[in-house]
Amino acid sequence: MRFRAVFVAIASACAVVAAPSAAFAAEGEFTYRYYDENETIQIGVLVDPPSGECIEIPEIADSDVDAFRPRNDTDSTAVVFKDAECASEAYFSLRPNGGRGSDRLLLRSVIFS
Repeated sequence: MRFRAVFVAIASACAVVAAPSAAFAAEGEFTYRYYDENETIQIGVLVDPPSGECIEIPEIADSDVDAFRPRNDTDSTAVVFKDAECASEAYFSLRPNGGRGSDRLLLRSVIFS
């Protein structure tokens, strides 16, 4: 009887470890400013962005301009990058729930923890 209980416990633990992990998202909004083709300032927003994935700022992906003035109102740390692939040495971390950067903080991509 005891062997059976141990076997069930081990099998249950293995099932939990083998279960696929759910995709996590940073809950909240991440906003930024950018210039459109008419050189008018626009506000962009990422709502509940996925965690652990590099996200290119969609409105500027095919342009030579950068986004600026990011504000992180998600529940995760946001790391903004000057390049489009979250790989440059030029990055800055924004704390969760209100971390923000100035107009001088330029970005092209972001990743959430």
